[in-house]
Amino acid sequence: MNKFSRLTPEIKDLAVMCEEIKIDSELYTKYNVNRGLRDLNGKGVLTGLTQISEIVSKKIVDGQEVSCDGELYYRGIDVHKICDGVTSAQRHNGFEEVTYLLLFGKLPSESELADFMKILADYRASLPKNFVRDVIMKAPSDDIMNNIQRAVLTLYSYDNNANDTSIPNVLRQSLELIAMFPMLAVYSYAAKSYYNDSKSLFIHRPDPHMTTAENILHMLRPDNKFSPLEAQILDLALILHAEHGGGNNSTFTTHVVTSSGTDTYASTAASLSSLKGPKHGGANIKVMQMFADIKKNVKDWNNEEELTAYINKILHKEAFDNAGVVYGMGHAVYSISDPRAQIFKSFVEKLSVEKHKTKEFKLYSDIERIAARLITEQRHIYKGVSANIDFYSGFVYSMLNLPLEFYTPLFAIARISGWSAHRIEELNNAGKIIRPAYKAVQKRVEYTPMDERG
Repeated sequence: MNKFSRLTPEIKDLAVMCEEIKIDSELYTKYNVNRGLRDLNGKGVLTGLTQISEIVSKKIVDGQEVSCDGELYYRGIDVHKICDGVTSAQRHNGFEEVTYLLLFGKLPSESELADFMKILADYRASLPKNFVRDVIMKAPSDDIMNNIQRAVLTLYSYDNNANDTSIPNVLRQSLELIAMFPMLAVYSYAAKSYYNDSKSLFIHRPDPHMTTAENILHMLRPDNKFSPLEAQILDLALILHAEHGGGNNSTFTTHVVTSSGTDTYASTAASLSSLKGPKHGGANIKVMQMFADIKKNVKDWNNEEELTAYINKILHKEAFDNAGVVYGMGHAVYSISDPRAQIFKSFVEKLSVEKHKTKEFKLYSDIERIAARLITEQRHIYKGVSANIDFYSGFVYSMLNLPLEFYTPLFAIARISGWSAHRIEELNNAGKIIRPAYKAVQKRVEYTPMDERG
């Protein structure tokens, strides 16, 4: 280990002092602080307005607010209906359609969508010459998200109008990033796989006639092959991850950083930093790790009592990572159901048949049902607990033979559309820098001269 990354005994000793500096938790209640921008009931503090998407988890019935099945709307259109429209026509360009909707506020006509897809294809072909070799392949990271961030920040150097925050220029930059993200992610994975994992190196150019979902599978797989169902389900995953209200951590980051007047590349890199966190974009990886642990420790997957006993052990911090969490269950906003998980689940079953994974699909369904009951009973969560999209997305990606370390970058490939729409919305409507208030609770102390310190 070189000096740059070595954790020395001196640093460990100094770190003890950092760890001891903690704020009394009672002060948060005393000063009515909404920790994490959430009130005591877990409801998000209103910090802005948006026209881009809406999450519905409660409705007013007889004057009372009651939980309901979750609903998600993109520009006022129910995501269920968007997905139905795409899948019933057996199209694989739903992500492009949704990107157009999020950016421009309306669904495209057939010709408008074709023109839009050509713009994206042209931008994919405009990745600077030798960029893959000189930027992505050099200093590959074990975490692909870091590689993508570095690539995004380096693209700033190639942009003659990098600091121009006019809407036409920001739109141009956004479309370039939306088009290039699949390449940045796939090539970053290839670099890691070759240099860090000693595997073979495959670099495939994107096909200008393929959609985003098709190109991801085309570029990622050594033989470039994929089935229509695989492309359809990956397209569906991109649709469902493209946007999720302005209140999620990475999208809020987009608004905060954009409000400072910074450039598109810096704003995008900040949002990527947020999404990288395991509490946000990396949640489905924890689900996969948890299921691997369950498969290892539960001998009979069809035994309800055995499954229940092991999930109980997880909840009581006696199994898996001892965190007491059944990953993929529950959501900060949704209670009865996450609409994204509901949409995904029906297609997961179809893919499990094609991939001969019906036994695993039944295991997921059983654990979803058992965990929801146990969490509701033991944690006294009266609003209800349901599976969120992370519960099934990792299983889908595993059936698509996507590498585990590619799951969060795939989320980024989709969410760049939502970030771009929110960046433009912030530039269009705000004008003020976002600056939250923090109350100082440190007591005043006198300065002690050097020769009098102990």
